[in-house]
Amino acid sequence: MTSIPSEPALKPERPQFSSGPTVKFPGWSLDKLKTDSLGRSHRSAGAKARLKYAIDLSRELLGVPEDYLVGIMPGSDTGALECAMWTMLDPERPATVAAWESFGNVWIQDAVKQLRLPKLTTLSADYGEIPDLANIPQDNDVVFTWNGTTSGAMIPDTDWLASDREGVTINDATSAIFALEMDWPKLDATTYSWQKVMGSEAQHGMLILSPKAVERIESYDPAWPLPKLFRLKKGDKINCGIFEGATINTPSLLATEDYIAALEWAKSIGGRKAMFERADANAKIVKDWIEATPWLRNMVADPAKRTNTGVCMKFTGEWYESLSHEDQAAVPKKIVKLCEERGVGYDFNGYRDAPPSLRIWCGGTLEAEDIKRLLPWIEWAYETVKNG
Repeated sequence: MTSIPSEPALKPERPQFSSGPTVKFPGWSLDKLKTDSLGRSHRSAGAKARLKYAIDLSRELLGVPEDYLVGIMPGSDTGALECAMWTMLDPERPATVAAWESFGNVWIQDAVKQLRLPKLTTLSADYGEIPDLANIPQDNDVVFTWNGTTSGAMIPDTDWLASDREGVTINDATSAIFALEMDWPKLDATTYSWQKVMGSEAQHGMLILSPKAVERIESYDPAWPLPKLFRLKKGDKINCGIFEGATINTPSLLATEDYIAALEWAKSIGGRKAMFERADANAKIVKDWIEATPWLRNMVADPAKRTNTGVCMKFTGEWYESLSHEDQAAVPKKIVKLCEERGVGYDFNGYRDAPPSLRIWCGGTLEAEDIKRLLPWIEWAYETVKNG
């Protein structure tokens, strides 16, 4: 039996590698958060101004066009995305929902089982793959996930979306935005959550609407009941107050201040371009390591479709492939447990519905040095599991 190597000497200073909620920005602490709005009504002038500031700063950092609306929604990315589906998808129009991982498949189930769209086409692919998007008709409404949070597969481009397409596009961008540039002219409803790439507190989402999306919402009244949390109109017009800080329901002002602090940090380091660069550099460390590690392979075979945020990897090799399915599933769990017990890496197991895997978050709030220090520990844990 091969001897187990010694434990690595260096530990990550911040061992949080979860893919959501993700690690806070470097230097974060509670005393950095402003608290004047706490204990106040979210309808008060001061609190509403902070909500509006969060909206305005999001618009600035993301480069959202001036004629687009940006609003805060309840229910994280899920609430924002389902609001877009419930208020914009019309049974009289053809629609396509494309999925290549767990959350995209939730949107398929929403369209099939909840909205029951009669003119629906669904496209799906296994983990690590992306379905053929080029054949989606341009008059179809389309729902898609820019980056597969649980598979590590992202769309390489938006060439499959015509700039003058008739249908609306609904884009779940939660693990891509602030890490990849959005092609705003081709996007009608874009959603994300505070707790993903920015590492902020959960339960709040963002909804970004193009003029075309607003036109659809104002001209279409769904046949199905709309919960209050999804109601974006007053009468026949969009409720602009939602996009000025007058949220549909009561937000957490503490979470709002946490999101603002993250946005201000991102702005201080150079904005979204700096965030892109940090994610790219972090992901390159992990991707290069996977390529150099004989018992791992990237879950995404095509390099052009590999994300720079939640990098997912599967196991390979003679020893692993000799194991039963149950024992294979246990390998990543055992690796993560060994690392967690030593305080060197938390929450980097693959998603529960994905194939047995590891998933290391590489978004811009991560420090490259912490990722570099984690990888030898994973190698040590693998050898410990293999030879233990």
